[in-house]
Amino acid sequence: MGGEADTIGADLSWAEAHSALVWWLDAGVDVAIQEEPRDWLKPIHKPRPEAAEPAPPPNLEQPTHDTLAELQDWLASSTQLPLASATAKRIMPQGPEDAAIMLLADAPTLEDFASGQPIGGESWELAKRMLAAIKIPVDQAYSASLSCFHVPGTRMSPADREACAEIARNHIRLARPRRLLLLGDGPAQALLGKPLPQARGHAHKIEGVRAVATFHPRQLLNQPSNKSLAWKDLLLLMEDES
Repeated sequence: MGGEADTIGADLSWAEAHSALVWWLDAGVDVAIQEEPRDWLKPIHKPRPEAAEPAPPPNLEQPTHDTLAELQDWLASSTQLPLASATAKRIMPQGPEDAAIMLLADAPTLEDFASGQPIGGESWELAKRMLAAIKIPVDQAYSASLSCFHVPGTRMSPADREACAEIARNHIRLARPRRLLLLGDGPAQALLGKPLPQARGHAHKIEGVRAVATFHPRQLLNQPSNKSLAWKDLLLLMEDES
């Protein structure tokens, strides 16, 4: 062949020819002759990568624990507990295993957090007098709260309450107290399914432990007239079960 085309081809080096060929291949010119016309303006549809499956919601229920110490370690470290957040203040249970009594209180307040215990400040001073009235030494009481987090301005949702109730039942089972005193409306709602006014005045069984619901000491400080009702609740708790 001759003519201008041959002259242009002759002027291309091997590297330039290779580069031009690669460019045309990248542009989609992969055959010299094609039987069917090609729509060069048709957009190229690349297969979409499969969407990743959404992560499952965090498990709010505790994994299986065999000892109280394992449960306490989980409460101290888990980020999947109800009401857990980067700013929530965590307050751990206190007291011995196999205690004479377990005090399960409402979610802790700022006063409790400042004291570093589930029931703190003036409320704890009143709780100690309540224990002395039924002849239980303070060092024989195990205290915990329905949620170990102090989260100002946050209300516990029904789902949170249900998850906290499951944790509390396991907590009671592993702590093995001889008596259980539910302090406030939160524990009564979570573990008995009743508001405090309906739960009071009756002995219950929770994980095989005799339980009574009464006012949180914080409530008694605000409404001292209820102390006589709380005293009746304490007497009911300590009644002989035989």
